[in-house]
Amino acid sequence: MIYVGIDVAKDKHDCFITNSDGEVLFQVFTIQNNRDGFDDLFAKIHSISTDVSNIKVGLEATGHYSYNLLGYLIDKGLPTFVINPLHTNLYRKSLSLRKTKTDKVDARTIAMMLMSDVNLKSYSDTSYHNEELKSLTRYRFDKVQERAQLKQSVSRLVTILFPELEKLVPTLHIASVYALLSELPSAGKIASCHLTHLTKLLENASKGRYSREKAVEIREAARVSIGSNMPAKSMELRHTLKLIGELDSEISEIESEIKRIMDQISSPILTIPGISYRMGAMILAEIGDFSRFDSPDKILAYAGVSPSTYQSGQLESSYSHMEKRGSRYLRFALINAAKYVCHWDEAFGAYLQKKISEGKHYNVAITHATKKLVRLIYTMEKSGMPYRKAA
Repeated sequence: MIYVGIDVAKDKHDCFITNSDGEVLFQVFTIQNNRDGFDDLFAKIHSISTDVSNIKVGLEATGHYSYNLLGYLIDKGLPTFVINPLHTNLYRKSLSLRKTKTDKVDARTIAMMLMSDVNLKSYSDTSYHNEELKSLTRYRFDKVQERAQLKQSVSRLVTILFPELEKLVPTLHIASVYALLSELPSAGKIASCHLTHLTKLLENASKGRYSREKAVEIREAARVSIGSNMPAKSMELRHTLKLIGELDSEISEIESEIKRIMDQISSPILTIPGISYRMGAMILAEIGDFSRFDSPDKILAYAGVSPSTYQSGQLESSYSHMEKRGSRYLRFALINAAKYVCHWDEAFGAYLQKKISEGKHYNVAITHATKKLVRLIYTMEKSGMPYRKAA
């Protein structure tokens, strides 16, 4: 068996090739992060063996830096293993007490890990092409976070310009309020607006929900408002609302693409009550190929949902906190999905209440529900069977 360890960096990659007998076939060499470098690596591997089943290639999960090389290796049919840098670090420390970390050492360490066969799973073609869904769901996540920050800015600016408005509407973040503030971004402008125009503006934006009475109420409040007359803040409010509108459009476009891919996948995860396209896509994208995991517990550990353990001698901690290591996106998706599933599915809702009745805090109880959900998703994805409600 031929083992190839690759330490990935931005502009270059260090590689090391050995065999099952521990014979060094190629001392650590450096390839550039371009087509010539990739071809040079493949030529060296091919010069040793043309049987791809006799080759194992390993590299660390380094985000976008490893993506192009990973795609190249998979396209060449080489069994490729993507290793968590945390595992590489622990394995390197187990080999020596000396604090030695260089790119050349890491390349050797990865090859040694492949040789020791430490329960590694090869990265499948399915996993690689699943990156498109992962890119979309993470991109959407970041856009939603960005929009949430802008909405906080809207709340802050309204408190300065027209603080009374918040008590006159269910929430500031609805289409009718945004339309009002986009055109009239201060109490003074609303107070001086003609009632007919104000009524028409609110009626159109709210699709008939707000009538003349609401327009009168808002204008009267604006006339006695303590809001400041600050043109700079009014301009900031208009620009912020415009940015939110653009983000809404972008997020909608992303979600349409996510839905298209999810419809192609036809995953049974969408049959679980409470799991939407968005949350289901995020879970599937972050987990990737389910065959990489031997059990649901491995997925929980990958998401960082498993409790940490501390035991030394006769001392063992009875208060374990969530590890919160691994994919923060998967952890976010699983926990939030569990909340919705507990709301929409009676069996999960009863399970959550049972944990709470045992004296567990809601956050702890929802973690238990998350573990139950992961076991369900794992079984469904392995079997391809849709969800069936408990009798």
